[in-house]
Order: sequence, then C-alpha cells, then structure tokens
Amino acid sequence: MNGALHSSPGVADIQLKRGPAGLGFNIVGGMDQQYVVNDNGIYVSKIKDDGAAALDGRLQEGDKILAINGMKLEDLTHRAAVELFRTAGEDVKLRVLKKSSCHTNGPTGTQPEHPSSFSLLGTLSVLAGAAAIISLIYMRQIRKH
Repeated sequence: MNGALHSSPGVADIQLKRGPAGLGFNIVGGMDQQYVVNDNGIYVSKIKDDGAAALDGRLQEGDKILAINGMKLEDLTHRAAVELFRTAGEDVKLRVLKKSSCHTNGPTGTQPEHPSSFSLLGTLSVLAGAAAIISLIYMRQIRKH
C-alpha cells in the first residue's frame, strides 16, 4: 500500500520529529471504530500541549491523516493504524486532509454561520422573561387604579 499520493486542495504534508512524549497527538477512527459515518479514516482527536504536533502548529484536531511515511491509512483497523504510528521512527511525514465541514462532526470555525439553537433559545427565554416582568408591572399598575 505504498502508492503515490497526489496533492489536492486541503491536503498538506507535515513533517514532525518525535519528541520524548511521542508525536503529541491522539487518533480516532479506523474500519472497526468509525469516527465519521461511512468513513474508515483516521482522524486527529487531541493535540497534546507541548508535544511535537502542538509545537509545529499545523496539525489540528479534526484533521484526517491520509498517510504516514507514504503508507496510506485507508481500510485499516484502529489498532493497525496505532501500530504504524508507534513504529514510524523519529522523523515522521504525515499527509493530512485539513478539517472541513464535510469531514468532521460539529462546527469547524470560530463562529457558526447561523445562530445556534442554544443562542436562539437563550434569546427567546430572555424575551419571555422581559415580557413576564412587563406584564407583572402592568398588572400591579392596573390594581392600584
């Protein structure tokens, strides 16, 4: 499975040097533990503070790792992928598909494109509370007259 991988939009090559704590990130996914529905890919689940990946800064949580040292990660079990990372050596080259809304669960940007249901419900709750207070004040004024 050491085929050539061609560059495409959103794909980045990242070279990391293994540190004392490894490469500095955790992965999820695989044929036996799909992270994204209908996708057997391997994804970055956590970037560890002060690890090789965090110090480099290019690898992000939610990125899909396509290959490690030229070995494609498609159709592997999670355990097989972990073993490839564990035995990859000191200098590790990753081919990564940067996260996008098509490849991750949940929002990917700093702000959602549309108001979230939480903020909408919060706004409605505040308005309902304000209306109740105004009604209470109005009713007290009517009773005084």
